[in-house]
Amino acid sequence: MRIHIESIGRVESTLKDPASAPRQADEGAPEAWLIFEPHVAAGLRGIKAGTEVLLLTWLDRAHRSVLVVQPRGDTSRPPEGVFNTRSPHRPNPIGLHRVKVAEVDGLRVRVKHLEAIDGTPIIDVKAVLSEDVAKR
Repeated sequence: MRIHIESIGRVESTLKDPASAPRQADEGAPEAWLIFEPHVAAGLRGIKAGTEVLLLTWLDRAHRSVLVVQPRGDTSRPPEGVFNTRSPHRPNPIGLHRVKVAEVDGLRVRVKHLEAIDGTPIIDVKAVLSEDVAKR
């Protein structure tokens, strides 16, 4: 089955090289801008500074044929199936990033601690639900 996904924006970041980018947000990821396409502007309604969101990206520079990896590149560890890791290299390289919004400026949203590299396509944004909302 084929699935069609369209980019709704892109990441604008100081991170340019996948090899030197942090592997996780808490490993020194910088702030970055999310630049959205005009046709999705209404979807940003309600997002403001302080909001936490789940950002889904398409890791367009990942290798899509990988099914087994050395976790974190550590050859002393046994190989793992890619679905048991956070490796960007996988059949469908979807990135999942929990980020906090620092600023909203029209179609530009500045977020804290994003390890995605410059130009990475954005495919979706989802609200982080509080425990109260999740229980309803």
